[in-house]
Amino acid sequence: MKTAYIFPGQGSQFVGMGKDHYDSNSEFHDLCEQANDILGISLTDVMFSGPEETLKQTEFTQPAIFLHSVALFRSLGVTPDAVAGHSLGEFSALVACGAISFEDAIKIVRKRGLLMQHAGEINPGTMAAVIGLEDVVVEQICIDASSKVGKTVVPANFNSPGQLVISGNEEAIDVALEIFQATGCKLAKKLPVSGAFHSPLMQPAYDGLKDSLEDLTINEPVCPIFSNFTALPTSDPSLIRSNLLNQLMNPVRWTQTLLNFENDGFSSFIEVGPGKVLQGLVKRTIKSAQFSGHQ
Repeated sequence: MKTAYIFPGQGSQFVGMGKDHYDSNSEFHDLCEQANDILGISLTDVMFSGPEETLKQTEFTQPAIFLHSVALFRSLGVTPDAVAGHSLGEFSALVACGAISFEDAIKIVRKRGLLMQHAGEINPGTMAAVIGLEDVVVEQICIDASSKVGKTVVPANFNSPGQLVISGNEEAIDVALEIFQATGCKLAKKLPVSGAFHSPLMQPAYDGLKDSLEDLTINEPVCPIFSNFTALPTSDPSLIRSNLLNQLMNPVRWTQTLLNFENDGFSSFIEVGPGKVLQGLVKRTIKSAQFSGHQ
C-alpha cells in the first residue's frame, strides 16, 4: 500500500498548538527553539499562548503551522512514498521530502506570510466558501460576477467535489454570493481572512517573493511532491521552484491532486499538522481511501 503524507495550510491553527509535543518530545522541542532563534521572535509563545488575534495574523499563522507540521513529521521518523501540502502546507511537504532545508524554509515561510498580509493591505479583498455546486458552475459564476462589476473574483481552492473557496475584491465576491444563493447552493459565505489569497490580488506578494524563491536552494526530493499549481507529481527542482511562485496567484487544485494520487495507486493518506481538515477532504474525494492524522 502506497502512503502519502499531506500537510495542512492556513486555517488549521489554534492557540496551544504543539504544546503537548513541545513538553514531551525532545526533537519537537529542539526544532521549535531552532525556529525561534532563526526568526528572532518567540514563535512558540504565539503558538502556545496566543492571543488568538495575534496567531490569526498571516505573518504568524504561516510559520506556526509550518513549524508544527515539520516538527511533528520529523518526530515520526518515516520516509514517505509521496507528499503534498495545501497552500502553505506545500512548504512543509517540501521539507518532509528533503527538497528544502528547514532553515531556509522557515525564513521564506515567514516572509511569505508577511508579504501576503501586506498584499492584502495594498489590494484589499476577501474569500468565501461555496458548497453544493459543480466546479464549472462556480467558475462561470465568478466570470459573470467579475464582468458585472469590473472587479476580480476567481476560484482559489478546489478542496473537494462540490466544495470550493473563491477569492477576490469584496464587491465582486458580494455579487458572486448573490448569484450562488439564487442558484441554490448549500452554502455561500465569506471567510474571516486578511486578503484575497490565491488570486491576482496577490501580485505584490508574488513580486516580493520572486527573488527569494530564485535564490532558494532546492534539492531533488526523496519522493515526488504533488503540486498545488498543477496537481501533478514532480521531483524536478526547477518545476518545484516555479510551482511555489505560481501558487500564490492561482488556485490550489486539491481535489485533482487527491484524484491523481488515487490514479497513481495511493490508497492511504496521513495528515501531519494541526487539525483534521485534509482528512475530511480525503474522505469526501476518495471514498475507498484510508486516512489518519498526527496532530
